[in-house]
Amino acid sequence: MTHRFAAVDLGASSGRVVVGVFGDGTLDVEVVHRFANEPVRAGGTLHWDILRLYQGMLDGLARAGPVDSIGIDSWAVDYGLIDASGALLGNPVHYRDARTDGIADRVRDLYPVSGLQKLPFNTVYQLLAAAGTPQYRAAATLLMIPDLLAYWLTGEIGAEYTNASTTGLLDVRTGNWAWPLIADLGLRADLFPAIRRPGELIGHFRGTPVVAVGSHDTASAVVAVPADQTSFAYVSSGTWSLVGLELAQPVLSDASREANFTNEGGVDGTVRYLRNVMGLWPLQECVREWGSPDLAGLLAAAAREPALAYLVDLDDPLFLPPGDMVGRLRTAAGLPGEPATITRCVLDSLALAHRRALRQARELAGATPGALHLVGGGARNELLCRLTADATGLPVLAGPVEATALGNLLVQARAAGVVTGGLDALRALVRQTQQIVRYEPRGDDAPWAAAAARVGR
Repeated sequence: MTHRFAAVDLGASSGRVVVGVFGDGTLDVEVVHRFANEPVRAGGTLHWDILRLYQGMLDGLARAGPVDSIGIDSWAVDYGLIDASGALLGNPVHYRDARTDGIADRVRDLYPVSGLQKLPFNTVYQLLAAAGTPQYRAAATLLMIPDLLAYWLTGEIGAEYTNASTTGLLDVRTGNWAWPLIADLGLRADLFPAIRRPGELIGHFRGTPVVAVGSHDTASAVVAVPADQTSFAYVSSGTWSLVGLELAQPVLSDASREANFTNEGGVDGTVRYLRNVMGLWPLQECVREWGSPDLAGLLAAAAREPALAYLVDLDDPLFLPPGDMVGRLRTAAGLPGEPATITRCVLDSLALAHRRALRQARELAGATPGALHLVGGGARNELLCRLTADATGLPVLAGPVEATALGNLLVQARAAGVVTGGLDALRALVRQTQQIVRYEPRGDDAPWAAAAARVGR
């Protein structure tokens, strides 16, 4: 007997609906619908086109046909405000909007409570920027993006734990809202709904259960890391690279705070100890500026470019906003204008950032991972995988590409009793059913050590 589940997976540039079919020891996935996620600038503010995303989700669920349940995941930190009647008070603001500029520097250290990496777009800073606006004053409830979409499907209000953990307003020790912190910051406590956990039933959409999953896309992706050992490292590679370890307890030391590592909630009470690295965003922006050339050809040409000839620090906020990425990279690295050279610069720099973040994570957490799992869209990029293996000195196990959707599906299937066991059992099913490619490091660390010194890291 087979069982079918639908995963709604929303990324920063596109969304898709994926159907997972579970049989006796089998798991097949099919993307049944893809749709664009293009932000819109209006009145000087960058917004998400949330109604278009909702329609894309509905179209995908119609194409999915009958399923046992539905789960929704998306990027973190962004939210919608709804009023007492349940109406949305304006399109959610995009995390790359400039409204939070400078706010984080004016707020006291939140790390002992939230354990979060200090990023200018964290939800807490967005809310401080929004406080006093008409929408904020009129709001009855704050809903993170997956919770907002689930509300529109089911009419049920709640805050899924893994996404709530990215707000900066969740107590990393208790897993619940940090009410004293919320009060101390002058934010409205009545905006924050009850926490729900992955696997809980949210409600029903036209008779089909809608189930809470790891609604932060990285939380779902880590569920599907096909690790066969207790200590492993991962990179969830896409627009961002989330580089880190899975731990049982948070790391809240001063050294961890100073290194800007984050402790986010994972499925089954785990901690995602990681750093956000700029990821493939600069390359995605360059490709867009170049008119979307053939990516395979561009990567092949980049592989022929000299290694580590041009480098940038991808943690520099210079590369965060959209627009004129080619120009910013050329200026920062002294680059010529050829696309292959710029592409190689980005990928060399990204592998170097993976190396830096992983080395710091290992030292701060006292962990010794035996392998690095690179999951998500970046697993298709052979050059990035090979460079990351060389830079980190660890075998890179690339895949699955659809890790986020798989993690979403696995949590739904376990909630339905179709699969059983903890994360080890879920990951064993991924290993048995999905393609994984292994890249061995070539062993010469000297060029990478010299490159790290060149960028001051």
